[in-house]
Amino acid sequence: MGSEGSRVVVPRNFRLLEELERGEKGIGDGTVSYGMDDADDIYMRSWTGTIIGPHNTVHEGRIYQLKLFCDKDYPDNPPTVRFQTRINMTCVNQETGMVEPSLFPMLANWQREYTMEDILVNLKKEMSSAQNRKLYQPPEGIDDQRMEQKGLVLRCCIL
Repeated sequence: MGSEGSRVVVPRNFRLLEELERGEKGIGDGTVSYGMDDADDIYMRSWTGTIIGPHNTVHEGRIYQLKLFCDKDYPDNPPTVRFQTRINMTCVNQETGMVEPSLFPMLANWQREYTMEDILVNLKKEMSSAQNRKLYQPPEGIDDQRMEQKGLVLRCCIL
């Protein structure tokens, strides 16, 4: 029948529908969640994630909003991930809020099996890491004073 070691590759839209269903059901202890930005987006590209800061860190009690953008090559390549809420973390660009793939191992070593949920859970774990758990954080209530990246992405796609 089939050769040993062969595996079925789930098409992008089916994969994203699975992720949407899982995100809508809620994840684990409720400190991480995600969903689509626009239910009419047939390409399912733009997503919003939320992380509630982990206990015993400077992030405790804070709610962080993120944008995830899954381009046409997702899940073969990782989504772009940007914090809308200002945060001080070693893997986040302080000017743009972008999670830098070269500084966040999950994005740097992306595998097709990884999901948006995995990214959010690992970012929460990163908040608890020795290098991030005590970093000074910007005052709360200073969300998204960064340039909106969506327009840039759309321009890049049109070219």
